[in-house]
Amino acid sequence: MFSRVRSRALGVALVLLCSLFLAPRDAVAAAVPETIPLTIKNNSGRGDAVWIYVLGENLTTGRLGYADANGQFREWSGGSIPPSPAPDVSIPGPGNGQTKTIRIPKLSGRVYFSFRDKIKFLLTPTGLVQPAPWNPSDPNRNILFDWSEYTLNDSGLWLNSSQVDMFSVPHAVGVRNASGTVKNTGHLVSNGRNRILDSIKNQPGGWAGLIHTRSDGLRLRALAPGKGIDAGLLSPTIMNSYITKAWDAYRTKTLTVIPFSSRPDTRFYGRTQGNAMVFTNGAGQTVATFQKPSTANVFGCDGALQAPNDTVVGPIARTLCAALNRSTLDRISTQPSTDASRFYQDVVTNHYSRKIHNNMVDGKAYAFPFDDVGGFESLVHDGNPVQAYVTLTAF
Repeated sequence: MFSRVRSRALGVALVLLCSLFLAPRDAVAAAVPETIPLTIKNNSGRGDAVWIYVLGENLTTGRLGYADANGQFREWSGGSIPPSPAPDVSIPGPGNGQTKTIRIPKLSGRVYFSFRDKIKFLLTPTGLVQPAPWNPSDPNRNILFDWSEYTLNDSGLWLNSSQVDMFSVPHAVGVRNASGTVKNTGHLVSNGRNRILDSIKNQPGGWAGLIHTRSDGLRLRALAPGKGIDAGLLSPTIMNSYITKAWDAYRTKTLTVIPFSSRPDTRFYGRTQGNAMVFTNGAGQTVATFQKPSTANVFGCDGALQAPNDTVVGPIARTLCAALNRSTLDRISTQPSTDASRFYQDVVTNHYSRKIHNNMVDGKAYAFPFDDVGGFESLVHDGNPVQAYVTLTAF
């Protein structure tokens, strides 16, 4: 269901954070219009037709729906059990070498783009069923598509390229503010898509199973490892030995978690007791306990690493999850680590994330749910946006 979209959690978390640093709400609200232009540039090199979709949650009503090319939001209606086909709300996109500008409204959601074929969305009585190409029966399994995630509200725009579920269509995101400053991220190195897919294919240990190839020979995507586990394509114990090593490291030493860079005096201290890592605050009071997570918990940052939207347990869980995916937890006893040269050094690690980051021009990506810990996410944000960009880059 759409409520599980990553951008929603991202928007809520960042809005809370940014409210501490941005201008007063009334001043910011006056600067952010109800819609802003989004320019989609097609530099893919492909001759296929492109289809665009703007889908999400209205932040005022909490209702799910879609927007047309003019930024007009409309709620979904109908739907059934089993899910029924959604109306065709596609917007014709730009051809190769061309651009198209649409408008996006204030909501939290996704901008999808597909090549050649339209995406097949489904509706239930309570909302939209997202495409799930890791499911062999999903009608979009053999369609080339991807998405960016965004939140636009009174505090500004957050727009990110996402590889949390899969890596498929290389694309960059950008934002221009009222003073003319442009921020962008998400650009791959030259031939980056093939480099990523080739290196995943050649990674020992079963990682090649994450790649799905269409009958015409086009490699459509590499699934994120958690989705690969769900689909039976990757071993569900592939990270277990590292998790055990990291957990055992704190039987004889203390892990210090400093989750807020702006509040370095806020610290939590973890030690492993039995199968759990127990955290205390500076006064010695127990504030959080985490059972040893499974491989799936690590890749999904859920289950034993579930991060509630609070100021203690959630921030510690985020930090643990990032350190486990990056294989720094056992070696670096003050977390989060922000030295990217020390990430992914263990033979047992999140190789999917490692390979995507290694092929980004600026090293930034959203390759697992809390890849933003330490500021390594492919995200642009501005409190006074006047223009957004999505560029489909060459592959």
